[in-house]
Amino acid sequence: MPYKDKQLHEEKVFKDPVHRYVHVQDRVIWDLIATPEFQRLRRIKQLGTSYLTFHGAEHSRFSHSLGVYEIVRRIIGNFENRDDWNNDERLLCLCAALLHDLGHGPFSHSFEKVFKLDHEHFTQQIILGETTIHTILERVEPGFSQKVADVIDKTYEDKLVVSLISSQIDADRMDYLQRDAYFTGVSYGHFDMERILRVMRPLEDQLVIKSSGMHAVEDYIMSRYQMYWQVYFHPVTRSAEVILSKILHRAKYLFETNYTFKLQPFHFISFFNENVGLSDYLKLDESIVFYYFQLWQEEDDAILKDLCERFINRRLFKYIEFNPNQQMNEWMELYKLFQEAGINPDYYLEVDSSSDLPYDFYRPGEDDERLPINLLMPDGSLKELSRNSDIVESISGKKRTDHKLYFPADFLKRLSDDIPVKQRIMDLLNFEQPLEGEGEHAD
Repeated sequence: MPYKDKQLHEEKVFKDPVHRYVHVQDRVIWDLIATPEFQRLRRIKQLGTSYLTFHGAEHSRFSHSLGVYEIVRRIIGNFENRDDWNNDERLLCLCAALLHDLGHGPFSHSFEKVFKLDHEHFTQQIILGETTIHTILERVEPGFSQKVADVIDKTYEDKLVVSLISSQIDADRMDYLQRDAYFTGVSYGHFDMERILRVMRPLEDQLVIKSSGMHAVEDYIMSRYQMYWQVYFHPVTRSAEVILSKILHRAKYLFETNYTFKLQPFHFISFFNENVGLSDYLKLDESIVFYYFQLWQEEDDAILKDLCERFINRRLFKYIEFNPNQQMNEWMELYKLFQEAGINPDYYLEVDSSSDLPYDFYRPGEDDERLPINLLMPDGSLKELSRNSDIVESISGKKRTDHKLYFPADFLKRLSDDIPVKQRIMDLLNFEQPLEGEGEHAD
């Protein structure tokens, strides 16, 4: 029997808090899960620094990847024998779903910004490079790894296959909304996924939703909206991300200026040199990063030492509302005042902005992920979701942005009253008012 058709002697299951069970019957899927590259995802948190805000958010990219695979497996099960579904794409869909997040690094997005990396680029490299993953995929058939890479890259010719893991209502989002809600303990991310799966239909090159399931999709859209603002963009989490970024920037600066570390940061050298190979990338996970952060608490450099101690022990920056587009003069003044007070503003004063577009209709020439969610009407016609739903129409195309200014309140409190600039800094930061950011997920 060809490798691609091989089934396990007995179905394997993973107990899962979100989907109850993740079912594996295909030998290919079971072998992919066992690879070092996939097992590495156990050591990468799904929500980065969110565990410092929501103490339960310790789940991994590994569990999320299994969840996305399980949702796609269920969707495909519902699509069997439908006219517009090609069941020959079944294994391709399952592999792409399982491997879609393979290239994420430690503290993913913060890490990428500092070192100018792209996790999608590394996902492609892992799938197409000299890895165990690549070897297994090529055993399915020559060129199969390229097909998987193309699906994840959203360039595969069958757009229906792509839409299962990359669209405005896909398996990726349906898993992470529910999984992240479960582990953070919030109620916002829950929606009736079973209902959505039941009313999903393959139609030519896209997923559509039977009109009878519109309210379940409305709930999904609003769940996503709430999760972004209540969890993903939580200002305390963003404070931790600011400190994390500053640590990495400081360590990189020290390396570039020939600072002598007490222990050479071997795992970071290729990152500092911006010459990261796949082997170096795969060796760096969050356990390694934490190891260096622990060590750097003992460094002679005061800034690196302080930032690492803050991150490890959750002494985060405080924040205030601050719009740089409207308060640029205040920003420039604060920057100079921090310098005069002996506080390096490059590491201790940061404006962070977050924005989200919860749902949008299609605009020609824009990202394929903006392809609309279409409702399949009883007469067989299609209607774009926001044209039929007042709830979705009210947020469609509306981008919301939030700006915060982060700073170390403890440093400012310790400034001597004899320092001339202290009161002006306090005035600009409204320091007399209670400062946000205290406590674990404190509102």
